[in-house]
Amino acid sequence: MADQPRYVYVTYIESSPARVWEALTDPDLTGQYWGHSNVSSWQAGSPWEHRRVDGSGIADVIGTVLESVPPRRLTMTFDAPGDTPPEGPTKVTFDIEPYHEIVRLTVTHENLADGDALEAVAAGWPAVCANLKSLLETGHVLPRAPWEMHAELRAAQMARNDPAPSGS
Repeated sequence: MADQPRYVYVTYIESSPARVWEALTDPDLTGQYWGHSNVSSWQAGSPWEHRRVDGSGIADVIGTVLESVPPRRLTMTFDAPGDTPPEGPTKVTFDIEPYHEIVRLTVTHENLADGDALEAVAAGWPAVCANLKSLLETGHVLPRAPWEMHAELRAAQMARNDPAPSGS
């Protein structure tokens, strides 16, 4: 959809394409730098879930793997459970390219519903990629999760997936 907002983020990481691929697809690694475990078989057509690491099993984002070309390209739909946007699902593509002795990681998030969605991903992807870069280059994540700078936005996104309180 040409008139839907689209977001592109590029970063450079001292790593290998295989290690960046592993960091994007391994649930333990994503849990460390993203605060959610990405769970899937990572085959085209398979489902994937972005599950909280608090033991609740709640997936705040779900989708379908559209393209999986290890260690170069991963494309998937990317929406909250139960969301059926009238314009179709959003789509995220990770392009992993060797760039001399480092890696260029390009994240493209397409088919965003509106300016609010664009604002949310523009806050989210740099935070996730900064923590990913720190983990791969230093062996540990940043001392403070970068998305905490946008705590209200993150809390609102996660609250829509919390189970309804039980009771009378």
